[in-house]
Amino acid sequence: MSTTSLLQLLLLAAIWGASFLFMRIAVPALGPGWLIEARVLLAALLLWGVARALRQPPLALRGQGRHYLVLGLFNTALPFLLFAYAARTLPASLLAILNATGPIWGALIAALWQRTPLSPRAAAGLLLGVAGVVLLLGLEPAALRAGAGWAIAATLAATCCYGIASNYARVAPTQGPLANAHGSMWAAVLWVLPVLPFAPAAALPTPGVGAAVVTLGLLCTGVAYLLYFRLVADIGAASALTVGFLVPLFGVLWGRLFLDEAVGWHTLAGALVVLLGTALVTGFSLRGVLGLKAVSHG
Repeated sequence: MSTTSLLQLLLLAAIWGASFLFMRIAVPALGPGWLIEARVLLAALLLWGVARALRQPPLALRGQGRHYLVLGLFNTALPFLLFAYAARTLPASLLAILNATGPIWGALIAALWQRTPLSPRAAAGLLLGVAGVVLLLGLEPAALRAGAGWAIAATLAATCCYGIASNYARVAPTQGPLANAHGSMWAAVLWVLPVLPFAPAAALPTPGVGAAVVTLGLLCTGVAYLLYFRLVADIGAASALTVGFLVPLFGVLWGRLFLDEAVGWHTLAGALVVLLGTALVTGFSLRGVLGLKAVSHG
């Protein structure tokens, strides 16, 4: 991996880690529905502008509309809403760490979907991931707050949605990465719309809340998607996916710096165990990702 790609990977992790911070700031005023509708609409508009600037062909809705709706539901609308709901109760650092369980769900769903047993390595990773979550939540003071149980369940349901989306993407119609991001984001706008009458905003947004929403939509969603797809093109999907190991680190850091969230030994230990479990499930190899394997020069 080149220095430029490594810096882009760190930047993407920092941006995605900050998304939990901005949700914590904005959701008390806007509620989950209006916050996520604004987030996906801003991201969709940005991606539309990028597609126009790159002279990409219009989205092929005929025959692909169902694909975008499925991807928009499980990869964007539903997990975003669930995370926003949980952000009303749980600290940003905890949300970021639990977000790393997505690949574990993906491996479990793949095993059930394909009716194949998990490999010993993946099974060990699954058990480690569960142990890390138990360690983290068992000693986390925020887990004792009123409504924390539902918030934790919502967070894990959100990461389960990512597992469903990752498995669906393997059998979905082949589309370009920008088209997938663009189409699924507009689909997410449609999915969230029916939620709005049942999730009214608690108050008019202050300038600070407005800035958090704009940053969440444009930077943490639109720009982040573009940066991610650039990494996929440069270093491959497997290496780009390792950003998931770095997001919790930045989520904890931003929560501590800007929201004064407590970071105890259990937070770091739980995060380490969860990430180790995720590494085993995904077959992560630091040596391979950093490009330290032997290369043949022709």
